[in-house]
Amino acid sequence: MISQFVAAFGNRELLGNLVLRELRGKYKGTALGWFWSLLNPLAATLIFTVVFGAILRITPTVGVDGLQNYTLFLLCALLPWNYFSGVVNGGMGALTGNANLIKKTAFPRQHLVLAASAALFVTFTIEMAVLLLALVVFGVNPLLWIVPTLVLMVLLAVFATGLGLVFAVANVYFRDSAHFVAIGLQVLFYATPVIYPITLVQDVSPDSLVARFHIDSLYFANPLVHYVEAFRDLLYEQAVPSLTTIAVVVGCAIASLWLGLAVFNRFSGRLAEEL
Repeated sequence: MISQFVAAFGNRELLGNLVLRELRGKYKGTALGWFWSLLNPLAATLIFTVVFGAILRITPTVGVDGLQNYTLFLLCALLPWNYFSGVVNGGMGALTGNANLIKKTAFPRQHLVLAASAALFVTFTIEMAVLLLALVVFGVNPLLWIVPTLVLMVLLAVFATGLGLVFAVANVYFRDSAHFVAIGLQVLFYATPVIYPITLVQDVSPDSLVARFHIDSLYFANPLVHYVEAFRDLLYEQAVPSLTTIAVVVGCAIASLWLGLAVFNRFSGRLAEEL
């Protein structure tokens, strides 16, 4: 894995050009351009706030200094989720969408996935900056938590990119992968405490301790539960995540990247032929 980082650094100019291409082409030809990077999450936030906050009356947890605002509670989890799902979906099409380039030119093919992830990270950073400003407007000072949040953002990027590498290769060899992943992301969205507090799951009272154990084991096996809760801990509650959460987010990031690079290296040799 270290050799992959060395190779990426050696080809940083190529990677930079690919990232710029992604950024320039993202909203090319649209009237609002980069404003869509803010309007899309704001529209989703408005919809979820009305449906789940106003109509279904889901009560968010109490944050720092008694803060209890569903919109801020939602954004602390929705923005990381949007980035994760964007990287996975972007990875699915990173190779198939550049088939002609792969067939004609010899270059590190994983850079296509890395470029898609890096370009989305730029948007993610802008959105998180807006969220920090929103927190300030509501009387919360996030200054001391900016650095830990940036570290967590990088760990999420590593985790998502590793999966993006796996699904990029899978989509070349098995084109139905994109449809399965789309369904999986829908399920995963509701299996992650994005639009509801995790206490709703923890407060479930099954008939037996065995059932309680299975619910907890299945639910908390989802790494995104820990990533989302870590973001809420840092920004909404301004508290240090538990040691378990820290261990999970770091461990999953490392494991995901190792798996992604291993799978990509194993199957990248025949990409041009398969495409």
